[in-house]
Amino acid sequence: MTLYGIKNCDTVKKSRAWFAGRGIEMPFHDLRSDGLQADVLRRWLAAVGAARLVNRSGTTWRALTPTQQAITDEDALVALLLAQPTLIRRPVVQIGGAITVGFVPDTWADLLEAGT
Repeated sequence: MTLYGIKNCDTVKKSRAWFAGRGIEMPFHDLRSDGLQADVLRRWLAAVGAARLVNRSGTTWRALTPTQQAITDEDALVALLLAQPTLIRRPVVQIGGAITVGFVPDTWADLLEAGT
């Protein structure tokens, strides 16, 4: 189990508090300071898709060029996300083989209950 995000993100803070409030020690991986590997991003993209993973409502997205916003090639998208980790919608939570994006406590509870 791992929670990926950025320390000062409000949704990440809320998510970490949700797990802590249930006595669950959720390892935290900071996308900025700890970095991220391309193979991990590819796994997330395969699991949830770019539409769910890429945060198109944040300031980082608005600062991109139209060419960058139009990227559909997976290699180019992975390179962009590695260079701009704040483009990743947060948090990304891995519980067993399942990947979730955003604050989804009902889904987390189901996954934890199922022992995924």
